[in-house]
Amino acid sequence: MNTPELIRRKRDGIEIPAPELKEFIDGYVAGKIPDYQVSAFLMAVFFKGMTPKEAAALTRSMLESGEQFDLSGIEGPKVDKHSTGGVGDKVSLVLAPLVAAAGGIVPMVSGRGLGHSGGTLDKLDSIPGYKWKLEEKKFRKQLAKVGCGIIGQTEKFVPADRKLYALRDVTATVECVPLICGSILSKKRAAGTEYLVMDVKCGSGAFMENLDRARELSRGLISIGTALGMKVTAMLTQMSQPLGVAVGNALEVRESVELLKGGGPDDAREITLQLCAEMLVLAKISPNHKKAYATLESLIASGAALEKFKEWIEAQGGNARIIDKPELLEVSRQTSIVAAGKKGVVASIQTRDIGVAGNLLGAGRMQASDEVDTTVGMDVHVKPGDKVEKGQPLATIYHRNEKNLAQARAMVQAAIVIGSKPVKHLPLILEEIRK
Repeated sequence: MNTPELIRRKRDGIEIPAPELKEFIDGYVAGKIPDYQVSAFLMAVFFKGMTPKEAAALTRSMLESGEQFDLSGIEGPKVDKHSTGGVGDKVSLVLAPLVAAAGGIVPMVSGRGLGHSGGTLDKLDSIPGYKWKLEEKKFRKQLAKVGCGIIGQTEKFVPADRKLYALRDVTATVECVPLICGSILSKKRAAGTEYLVMDVKCGSGAFMENLDRARELSRGLISIGTALGMKVTAMLTQMSQPLGVAVGNALEVRESVELLKGGGPDDAREITLQLCAEMLVLAKISPNHKKAYATLESLIASGAALEKFKEWIEAQGGNARIIDKPELLEVSRQTSIVAAGKKGVVASIQTRDIGVAGNLLGAGRMQASDEVDTTVGMDVHVKPGDKVEKGQPLATIYHRNEKNLAQARAMVQAAIVIGSKPVKHLPLILEEIRK
């Protein structure tokens, strides 16, 4: 194919026919088209967008680039959730065992951190022994027995997305609606998902910073997901503050265990329960949201959700003793306090900068080749609207060494804006969008 010509047409906003998109994606996966040309294509899509027809064709081409899981032999609705990415978003670690305990089959295929947002696989890497590389046969066996699992992409599972995902992260093309839709939905459909709840983040720590963009993404996901044979709904949730307290891999796993025990931060607990309830209703496990919510609360209170978490972690080789011995989740002992410089009220938090500061510490990647340090991160102790005194800790930074610490501290200090006027606490759920 004439790749430069395809790039030129996309650059000029011309619709690319489905057969050409498939040839382009297949050529990239086969190694016939180099990264630099695909990078140019991604940037053209970023600026010119795609028509609904193009976006659906791109997603289907990605879906068909590799293996697709057959879960038809497993009883129960195959239901999943996907977040568009945020800071402190550890929901999947709680949600998967909780929905499985309620009767759902949760086949999660997750990824690494993207941009300033954390990645589920990076969090799971902090659990001693956890193996997220599983072949389809073993994964299906685990789903049939346990009801949930979180794995990464194998070489053969949607290889187009695996390659594009890494390239988007380092070419500033993450926040692009058709590329986001293609990445998410190709993996979810290939994993055998029938019902999908999208957690579309909106705010200063989200890739979609305003409601209009979040709505655009939600509608695109619902439209393309429906075309692929899934039932999809979207919840627009707040990301103008870190979710929960912990930001960083081992720290977030610790907080997830606390949530499963019935504790943990209120905002992380509420978002998780609301998303789980939506999943149970969409998959027809519960007749309505109220009953679904009550069921989920009872599963936490009884310890059933925590037991399911244990089953899941052990099934994938992880040390489930982290439940009772959180010290097994290694967290750096070197800490640095970021304190309030004056008395006042937390007016806002530039949440993206919190995520970038975490990356500087090593909790995420600044470039594709970087190694993630699962022991570092931070606890953010305040939310917008909180009153603070001068000298009060705003955040505790966990760092491995002095490298980039001063810059990370400065970013966190500047990100937490202190004013003098009262501020309303932000709503956690902004909207719900259904077909």
